Amino acid sequence: MRSLTVGWLATRALMLWLLAHNHLGPLGEGGVAREVHQLYARWYGVLTTGTYPSGDRLWQYPPGAGPVLLSPGLLPGLTYFQAFVALTLVADLVVTVALLSAGRRPGRSLRGAALWTAALPLLMFLPLVRYDVQATAFAVVALLALSRSTRACGALAAAGALVKVWPALTLIGMPRGRTTREAWTAAVVTACVLLGALTALFRDPFDFLRQQGGRGVQIESLGGTALGLARRAGWPGTVRHRYGSLEFVGPYVSSVAAALLGLTVLALGALLLWRTRARRWSPATPYDAALTAVLLFTVTSRVLSPQYLVWLLGLAAVCLTSRHTAQRPVAVLLVAATALTTVVYPVLYDDVVASTWRGCLLMVARNGLLAIAAGLSFARLWRGTTGNPHPVGTNGTEDPTESHTSERNPDSTRAIFPTGPRSPS
Repeated sequence: MRSLTVGWLATRALMLWLLAHNHLGPLGEGGVAREVHQLYARWYGVLTTGTYPSGDRLWQYPPGAGPVLLSPGLLPGLTYFQAFVALTLVADLVVTVALLSAGRRPGRSLRGAALWTAALPLLMFLPLVRYDVQATAFAVVALLALSRSTRACGALAAAGALVKVWPALTLIGMPRGRTTREAWTAAVVTACVLLGALTALFRDPFDFLRQQGGRGVQIESLGGTALGLARRAGWPGTVRHRYGSLEFVGPYVSSVAAALLGLTVLALGALLLWRTRARRWSPATPYDAALTAVLLFTVTSRVLSPQYLVWLLGLAAVCLTSRHTAQRPVAVLLVAATALTTVVYPVLYDDVVASTWRGCLLMVARNGLLAIAAGLSFARLWRGTTGNPHPVGTNGTEDPTESHTSERNPDSTRAIFPTGPRSPS
């Protein structure tokens, strides 16, 4: 516990030191932090007038992102940039404390807190200048709240989904029966209430939907890796800054984008098939399923920005809080992919943009690790939850002398949490 505390303080101090020196060449020459300085600060000015950035092609975020980007205004005396970084560190601390608290329970592990503490700095200072840590905090706390209150889990997941959509996937592994009903009901009610409040307070809350359809193939995505290799082979495409990221433009790009969309649909189908075939839930299954779902959707997306690794690290850390997770090898692959991501951006980003052999091979390695992690994650989730039941103890941990949750008892909440989940007080 003490070593994790010291580790968190030391690594976050290092991240802040790197941020203070972000003007150096290997750290991106100031470009990494420019998004907060220029884009977030500009949106803050628009949001303070009571409207979302209507017509802004770069505004592609759900309505809940508005309060997050307005929150630095709660810290008077600091610049917008300073306040944003300070609140991001607070969100990071919330994730760490939640993982520590979960890891200290009987039958749990502190490996999750250790992974988050040690692996997040592999992205250098990038997590401090994006609001993905805040979105990840909602997902992490939602999953860890499941053992105490299914309604709180659903509500937090819905709040996170309004910030950056993907936290809604944390509910895909809810045990069948009452747990699923309560979690999803709480999520829907919370989403409706929050959307109603945001609609009353701000104009054009759904304008972001108009900006999503025009997205192309980002150079860091799986499809971008294929196009980068094609460029080395003579494909005449080029790279252009569009919708806030660098994308490929040229012949066949639309076909690659359509193929990625098809892969996303297949990923959704695989997850739904798993849901119908799953016969047993361990205490780790909701965590494992959330990581699998987000990994599959991330790998098949047209956009795969470096900060997306923050999401995956957070979910992998939640999995590692349980001694029954099947995702330990996946977590190792994600840590390796995170380290390579920093080499991709910002260290050798010019090579990636120019599709040099070094840049292409780097992207093949990084995205190859993510693709392998996604496939392995789904395979281990499938094997661990389908087929013949395995034992589970009366305290919610696996025990070879007792029966595991199965279809004969579809309300697996009581098998995992024998006293039943407690509702919020």
